[in-house]
Amino acid sequence: MTTTAQTAMTETVSYTDNGHSLTFTVGDQQIATYTYRPTDDQYESPRPYFHPLTTLEGDDLTIYRPWDHVWHKGLSWALPNVGEHNFWGGATYARETGYSNLDNNGAMNHEAFTSIEESGTGITARESLLWTAQPAGPGQDGQPLIAEKRSFSIQPLPGGKAWALLFETEMSNVSGAEIGIGSPTTEGRDNAGYGGLFWRGPRSFTGGEFRSDAGSGGDEFMGTRSPWIAFTGQHDVTCRKSSILFVEDQTNPGASNQWFARSSMFACLGSAPFFSEVVPLKEGQPLTYRYAVVIADGSLEDQRAAALADAAKAALDAWA
Repeated sequence: MTTTAQTAMTETVSYTDNGHSLTFTVGDQQIATYTYRPTDDQYESPRPYFHPLTTLEGDDLTIYRPWDHVWHKGLSWALPNVGEHNFWGGATYARETGYSNLDNNGAMNHEAFTSIEESGTGITARESLLWTAQPAGPGQDGQPLIAEKRSFSIQPLPGGKAWALLFETEMSNVSGAEIGIGSPTTEGRDNAGYGGLFWRGPRSFTGGEFRSDAGSGGDEFMGTRSPWIAFTGQHDVTCRKSSILFVEDQTNPGASNQWFARSSMFACLGSAPFFSEVVPLKEGQPLTYRYAVVIADGSLEDQRAAALADAAKAALDAWA
């Protein structure tokens, strides 16, 4: 199935659905694929993910299953410490054991797209998911823990050199008991508060530059708080630079949340609303988080980062 949405700039956003992934295109350029029925091993905490994410010039900004962390999947909503469960992948960090394989890797299971439709200048998909614990044995179903309502929208931004992925998640506890959502840092590992909407960049982006309203730099941005944060790297082959920019909706619980930002080991960036404090997910009290992620050609020097952040915030505010 294919559908399109015409933008105010005469660009056309279109998508195709092959039964396990949606692929989005602007003009002749594929810019995003959303895999909603992954085939990953249980150890990698199977969940939907965006990969590749591509600039309008055609440079890929994501990596999939890097050998050092095979559970990193482009851009995905991933949480490592959900009560006793792991929806991040790999080993779990716990105060008593450090990193250990605990047979607790759950799955975020796609149930249905409730709608996929034109939305302003882009296309919006709305999805229902059920998060389940790791099954106790072969042929068994995992215990239902969280019912999620997820929405995302693909929208070109003014100027023709950037586009935005708008993302919203509403998580409802269906487990029968309160669930505390934390991170390795809430379990005692210093400055390792990953968990949220997480991006892993290309190998060539290692050593790239972060930028926020506080200035620019490298790994010192780990754990900082700001309404937006950007990262610029350089590609092999084309030698072009491109950038990714996260904008947080300031109505999110605890906003502005901390950012998980790393450049020197490898390029990664993510919202981390559970970085340093456990957030309770109570029955009947859903948690909702909203973000805009901008994929841009070129670097974000001078005032361009702030201008793109403003444009993304406006798109997020206008998106229902």
